Amino acid sequence: MKNWILLLLICFAVPAFAQNSNEQQILTMLDAQVKEWNKGNIAGYMHGYWENDSLLFIGSNGPRYGYTTTLKRYQQAYPDKAHMGTLTSTITSMKQLSPEYYFIVGKWALKRSAGNVSGSYTLLLRKINDVWVIVCDHSS
Repeated sequence: MKNWILLLLICFAVPAFAQNSNEQQILTMLDAQVKEWNKGNIAGYMHGYWENDSLLFIGSNGPRYGYTTTLKRYQQAYPDKAHMGTLTSTITSMKQLSPEYYFIVGKWALKRSAGNVSGSYTLLLRKINDVWVIVCDHSS
């Protein structure tokens, strides 16, 4: 009987541990993005995105596809540290959709000399080659 109880505990503990590990990896990546942004390093910030032509970014000008397109948009919209300011990000919801997908909802804010701005975001993350990356970003 004790062996069955132990087996059941192990069966339920392994998926919970894997989920916590995935969420920790995602939070670490998102935190690294904020740190890179606050250093004024857009290229470093972009490490959290899927480096692929199918990356989807949806902003105020509608949907745009591609890693390079997204990088150029960030570089044009935030040409210097004064426009980049200091980023804060707060996750309000994190849901696992499958073993390789997470959906995240949050709020962002930029404190900057060029004028403070803030908004919301939704992210779809996918685990590719054992690394979590943003495959879709809708920020407003």
